[in-house]
Amino acid sequence: MKKYDYLIVGAGLFGATFAYEANKKGKKCLIIDKRDHIGGNVYCKKIENINIHQYGAHIFHTSSKKIWDYVNSFVEFNRYTNSPIANYKGEIYNLPFNMNTFNKLWGVVTPEAAKAKIEEQKLASGIVEPKNLEEQAISLVGTDIYTKLIKGYTEKQWGRSATELPSFIIKRLPVRFTYDNNYFNDKYQGIPEGGYNIIIEKMLEGVEVNLSTDFFKNKDELIKLAEKVVFTGMIDEFYNYELGALEYRSLKFEHEVLECENYQGVAVVNYTEREIPYTRIIEHKHFEYGTGDKTVITREYPSDWKIGDEPYYPVNNDKNNKLFEKYKELASKEKNIIFGGRLGNYKYYDMHQVIEAALETVEKEF
Repeated sequence: MKKYDYLIVGAGLFGATFAYEANKKGKKCLIIDKRDHIGGNVYCKKIENINIHQYGAHIFHTSSKKIWDYVNSFVEFNRYTNSPIANYKGEIYNLPFNMNTFNKLWGVVTPEAAKAKIEEQKLASGIVEPKNLEEQAISLVGTDIYTKLIKGYTEKQWGRSATELPSFIIKRLPVRFTYDNNYFNDKYQGIPEGGYNIIIEKMLEGVEVNLSTDFFKNKDELIKLAEKVVFTGMIDEFYNYELGALEYRSLKFEHEVLECENYQGVAVVNYTEREIPYTRIIEHKHFEYGTGDKTVITREYPSDWKIGDEPYYPVNNDKNNKLFEKYKELASKEKNIIFGGRLGNYKYYDMHQVIEAALETVEKEF
């Protein structure tokens, strides 16, 4: 007899949701994670009584009442609305592109005048068949918005020039002809009161958890412990990169405690010029309407990924997607391994999509 029904590799949202549901069904689970904490990338660390999003800003949003009710069954969410701003060489613009942005750029006050200005710039560019990201963006929103708010940010994010990036990365750009700074169109959004750790801790009540445990250092022994494995790491690493390595982008975070009450007046500021090396600064206390005479900020630096680095998001271009399909084929032959999460499915999931995917996996499994 195996000791566990499920060995779950990764204590992030996918693994924790699966463990919670399996545990409810009387299944015995062991969850392991190579980090020294649970929660994966949604983990929050308390500094100066502020919940710091250790791995970048996590704002929960969904249009699914089912998912919203599900997460609220663990913790109450506040009414935080994501309204980031862009800083281009000291000029401040509202995001997503909306009437406040257009008014600041061109002095226009009506949707009609804003549309006319964008159309005029699109026509002047003469782009008919966009061949790269730069041309695609200009053909959607014109040159001013592209130059000030897209070009530098995107080049930092992907680590290459916009003319070298494929046009499909920006298939569409959210353009609103209303004075609405709410970034998401979803019906529900907010931040868990007290941070994301509360959700993960509640999900893992009664589940055995081993942290600082590297699956690959002891793979064969660990697999023998359970009837089935739920694997939420990189699918190519699971197969020892035998078909080649998939590409990811990585991020580096620089946290700083500041002796001031309020540094930037908003949770997220995007720095859209290429010359500033970070893409954004996050001021965490604004997520939970924090008080106190200190604040904590995080600068976020995108970086190239190589084997051994922390992968944050997949590079879903044609080449990588084709390679992933080959790995998926290998995975489909596995009787006792379930792949899940952003890395296991090589997919850019938001948090609500990870939970949804985990619940679908549970439904299939049981």
